[in-house]
Amino acid sequence: MRKVIRLTVVVCLFVVSINAFSQSNLKSTSGVKLEKKISENLFGIFFEDISYAADGGLYAELLQNRSFEYTSNDKNGWNPLTAWEYVNKGYGYGTVSVETALPVSSNNRHYIELNVEEVGKEGVGLINFGYDGIAVRVGEKYDFSCFIRQISDKSIPIRVILQNKKGKLLGEATFNTNSTKWEKYSTVITATQDYDSARFVILAKSTCKFALDVVSLFPHKTFKERANGMRADLATIIADLHPKFMRFPGGCLVHGDGLANMYNWKNTIGPIEERVEQRNIWNYHQTAGLGYFEYFQFCEDIGAQPLPILPAAVSCQNSGGTWVVGGTGQRALPLSEMNSYIQDINDLIEYANGAATTTWGAKRVAAGHAASFNLRYVGIGNEDKMTPEFKERFELIYSAIKKSHPEITVVGTAGPAPSGEDFEKGWEVAKKLSVPVIDEHYYEKPTWFLSNTHRYDQYDRNHSQVYIGEYASQGNTLFNAVSEAVYMTSIERNGDIVKMASYAPLLARIGNTSWNPDLIYFNNVQVVPSVNYYVQQLFGRNQGDVYYNSVLFGTDAQDSTLGLSCVKDSKTGDLILKIANAGTTAKTVTANLKKLGIAKTAVAQKQLLVGQPNEQNTLLEPKKVIPTSTDQTIGNSFTYESPAFSLTVFRIKANEIKK
Repeated sequence: MRKVIRLTVVVCLFVVSINAFSQSNLKSTSGVKLEKKISENLFGIFFEDISYAADGGLYAELLQNRSFEYTSNDKNGWNPLTAWEYVNKGYGYGTVSVETALPVSSNNRHYIELNVEEVGKEGVGLINFGYDGIAVRVGEKYDFSCFIRQISDKSIPIRVILQNKKGKLLGEATFNTNSTKWEKYSTVITATQDYDSARFVILAKSTCKFALDVVSLFPHKTFKERANGMRADLATIIADLHPKFMRFPGGCLVHGDGLANMYNWKNTIGPIEERVEQRNIWNYHQTAGLGYFEYFQFCEDIGAQPLPILPAAVSCQNSGGTWVVGGTGQRALPLSEMNSYIQDINDLIEYANGAATTTWGAKRVAAGHAASFNLRYVGIGNEDKMTPEFKERFELIYSAIKKSHPEITVVGTAGPAPSGEDFEKGWEVAKKLSVPVIDEHYYEKPTWFLSNTHRYDQYDRNHSQVYIGEYASQGNTLFNAVSEAVYMTSIERNGDIVKMASYAPLLARIGNTSWNPDLIYFNNVQVVPSVNYYVQQLFGRNQGDVYYNSVLFGTDAQDSTLGLSCVKDSKTGDLILKIANAGTTAKTVTANLKKLGIAKTAVAQKQLLVGQPNEQNTLLEPKKVIPTSTDQTIGNSFTYESPAFSLTVFRIKANEIKK
């Protein structure tokens, strides 16, 4: 069994961020090598559709329940007309019903039949309220589409409009139907003014009867102008983290609430009307509009390696509402179905990387992406209970992937906590099978992070590397964020054994949060990055692939509130110093850069995040605590007073370093 040893003494006389690296064979005359290679993909992001992160969030669709698939299984009180309302102003008259007999696709059976018996002055139809309204901006274009099947013989004039809460027009478009078969219709609405909580209305302008489904409204300006794409402001904020990888689609969402609710990647590709919608484990609904193609494409757009996580053929141990430690609701796929399940995983790899001549590679090409998505990692399992059923299925999956796709790095799982039975059994499995990377999760208090900065110093370098797939310090104050920064310097120090790390969760819609804390909060018109976000951004923008020991020194070797790190970005040649102080007083830090070739006088970009420990960013003060950037002249040996509750990053450009 692999044990984690928490150090409580100073090793080799170095302080905080320059402790010795046991079992890593990094030797010099002082006992530690000056430099070592660390992961070039250390800091990334974790995305899960929790707290309306996808539908109603990053996925730019503006209409809620566009395919009339909501049910009370998603959320108590919901039904196929949730977020919709029948409208017949101007003395119009008709009826609306939910039908299933002749759907656009058998994958999404619900649709609406509207019978207009009297048109009236304005027409008869439906209003959609979006997600707490629809934000529109003057002059911006909004792409509308829907499927209509005429039940009446004659062509039907249709009017689609945006309006404010009082019914004032904010933009409109018209078209005519032309088929008694399901037909897709598209048009563009241009907004005539700014409005934060508009409504969408679709109206029939003649006596008629027709079926309606997959009613969609997208801002024309999505991120990178992608069709069926991402909300531009949220996507930009995420891209500004400069993540090296993106984990998706979860999280507990992956293995789901029971076997039928496990996330099936094949249900999320192809035309949106053919995708399979389902209940979200976080008690709402998934349209699957943000599916695997969109995930892969977004990773490419922001320069992040994709890291898809797939169920290990078992459901969440908390299935059926057993949300307690060691829940017993886990269900396992029958062994007779494992060959088919493993083939699904191989098909995903083929979908991502396969040539156009392969079955699933051809589907990627048909979706509009001829080149490979360059998938290199696949995670199997998420925080699973280490039952015999899990172990048996994980081994079957792992062995199969290793055989069929040796180029893919498989990431295993070590349960939901940083210690305990599942953690240790997860590591036993990883050691037995030689799993290359294992996923650890922990949500702990800031003091835990400050007292565990030596966690990875003595991890055995001869076994699996670590992916810290989910972590956060249970709050969004500056103290939380800087405590995480101190810990992240220890992750850099151990970047030879820690391969990747990602804060979680990434996104939360204000008013619909399922978890606390989160990295980025948002509503329809505002995005509020937390203070924790700026710590992640400073580390993400300033990643390196070489770590240097014996460069930064504090005055107290036992001060667990001070984190120090020195890395180099080999691609740019830049040298990066990070100094995190979670203490209540300023700390003196000495830098010795002579051996790294820094000129006697050099200019560094200094980025500083500092404030009071309880300060945080809110809707009312979204930029209460943000980094500032200045140029500062330094020498190859200098002293810095690190303010209390601060993170400082010095970036020294390659041209300031002696050749």
